[in-house]
Amino acid sequence: MDFFVIGDVHGCLHTLRELLTHWRPAEETLVQLGDLVDRGNYSPAVVELCRQLSQDFPEKTIFLQGNHDWGMAEHLGPDGPYRAWLSWGGRATLQQYQQHRTWLAEHAAWLSQRPLYWRNDYIVFSHAGFADVVDPLDPNSNDGVLWRRGPLRNLELLQVVGHTPTASHAPEYVEASNTIYLDTGAAQGYCLTALRLRETGEVLETVAIPTHEADFQ
Repeated sequence: MDFFVIGDVHGCLHTLRELLTHWRPAEETLVQLGDLVDRGNYSPAVVELCRQLSQDFPEKTIFLQGNHDWGMAEHLGPDGPYRAWLSWGGRATLQQYQQHRTWLAEHAAWLSQRPLYWRNDYIVFSHAGFADVVDPLDPNSNDGVLWRRGPLRNLELLQVVGHTPTASHAPEYVEASNTIYLDTGAAQGYCLTALRLRETGEVLETVAIPTHEADFQ
């Protein structure tokens, strides 16, 4: 089964909808690398769309957790409030939820349940990537798979990550760690990008959708 892998969405609903028209559910598993919320104008609708897709296609969708998703889930969860999230996107996201109050608790719970990574024998998907640290799955670690900036570890697998925006606003490959970076700056007005991958990690196609103005202005 091939993969259709989408980078950081950050509330860009119209752009995501257009990109999803290129997904082939009969042939591909949809993988989203996290950061559905914050920055863009439609975080509640983005989460609802992805939650519905996960219900409608449970065997064909993998939605991973990003640091922004984790921040929202922490703020609204039993250990909250997590006030740091408010300063890097949460305040605006909560304002958007004023029009969708019935979704808020359910969305926070769904985001809290997203896995931190997914792998097969050839590829590992995560939000920020695996580095050479003691516990890369610690969600509070600045060097963990939710937060890492900087070089990643070569796992002898292809890593596919988002989180760190690429300077080119296109997917970028780092040979040293065998990593593809897929955050192409949707919420900054550049584009939302997906990769078609073979299950062995071969890149088949890049699909990039310029960000719709309604999503970020």
